[in-house]
Amino acid sequence: MDIRADDLHYLELTELAACIKARKISPPEVTRAQLDRIAAFDSELGSYVRVTADAAMAQAETAHAEIAAGRYRGPLHGVPIAVKDLFWTKNTPTAAGTIVHSDFRPDEDATVVRRLTEAGAVVLGKLQLTEGAYSDHHPSVTPPKNPWHPDYWPGISSSGSAVATAAGLCYGSLASDTGGSIRWPSAANGLTGLKPSWGRVSRHGVFELAATLDHVGVIARSAADAGAMLGIIAGPDHADPTAVLDPVPDYLEAAEQDVRGLRIGFDAKWSSDGVDAATQQVQAEAIEAFRALGADIVDVQFPDVKQAVADWVPNCAVEAAVAHEATYPARKNEYGPVLAGVIEAGRALSALDYQKILLRRLELRGRVASLFETIDLLLIPVHPFPPLTLAMIRTLGEQPELIARLQQYTCPFNMTGHPTITLPGGFSATGMPIAFQLVAANLHEATLVRAGAAFQRVTSWHRRHPSPSSWRQH
Repeated sequence: MDIRADDLHYLELTELAACIKARKISPPEVTRAQLDRIAAFDSELGSYVRVTADAAMAQAETAHAEIAAGRYRGPLHGVPIAVKDLFWTKNTPTAAGTIVHSDFRPDEDATVVRRLTEAGAVVLGKLQLTEGAYSDHHPSVTPPKNPWHPDYWPGISSSGSAVATAAGLCYGSLASDTGGSIRWPSAANGLTGLKPSWGRVSRHGVFELAATLDHVGVIARSAADAGAMLGIIAGPDHADPTAVLDPVPDYLEAAEQDVRGLRIGFDAKWSSDGVDAATQQVQAEAIEAFRALGADIVDVQFPDVKQAVADWVPNCAVEAAVAHEATYPARKNEYGPVLAGVIEAGRALSALDYQKILLRRLELRGRVASLFETIDLLLIPVHPFPPLTLAMIRTLGEQPELIARLQQYTCPFNMTGHPTITLPGGFSATGMPIAFQLVAANLHEATLVRAGAAFQRVTSWHRRHPSPSSWRQH
């Protein structure tokens, strides 16, 4: 093997795939190296709920034999990844961050897990998340630590997915996003996160938080990596009739294209009002990079999202109450206070008020769809302030205005279902990652991968990684 051990853990998924295909490294070698690294560091970081070492090594050996026999399955063949612990894995506990489901062992894989294993991916284990994928970890769970600095927020709810990918404990991860849960962790950990359009990826075998807001996606180290993973998991599924029937594009081909002529919309007012200087600087530099790459920057006015942000919590609450109807309130004492509170709110909302929310969602979706008749992409922040400390996060329950600010650039696109990609774009004065988002028209994930990959060819933010000294400093 001619890959240095120090470099191996932080290779991009697509780079590792090329090494495996060229037989510079074998799937068993890289899988063993990942398992050793998890054993060395994850007791401090807490990103994994469960490591499935024996199964992973068996998958790696199978991949090695197939590749040696000339049966290469594609860019995930032999690559170690991990999955958020709300995706069913056959005969393996899948608790969705809860106590109430801690003994649940599904008798089948989620569709997305099955597609990954059929593509030859090696599944290292299950990753930690907030309770039921809502906004806080169950009181009995120790949250994962941000590997850039343990005093900072790792994001929710795909916290373990982002921490493991950022710390070099997997090469990409399955995640989900109901109000920002791919984008916040990706931004907090310096990663690329792809939230596809609602329905682009099957939700069969995925614990629900809020069915019409839940998006299944990926967290990775680059846009090309995210495209490689999405290309495997996306597509129709007879087990999920809500999965769209449109054919799946070749996202890796899209990653090779330039962005000349793409129209990137920017609402200067929306993206600067109440936005801190460092985040504005990241956006400004991203705009200049895209302009230099040949994209056209278009001034736009985005629809007002204040009502959509206010509507997101009750909308999510009603759907969460439905998702947990079998166990709540019957097993209420096993729930943490935050998830229990949102379920109670959902059970109390009137049908009239819920219908009004649905009508407002339809209106916003139409307005956003109309905007994408004039542009190909929209560039916005992930949130309007520098990375948050854990001390600040603990005060969110007392600061509803701060929660609304945190959500203003994320949850509107769960309400409308549009796809987004989160891209690292700089660092704060305290050395923490800052990201921005691109949003695309419905089912235009290929455009997101195309633009993200082009940006990452001329920048290196996504190639900066934390080291053990970062997460051990306190």
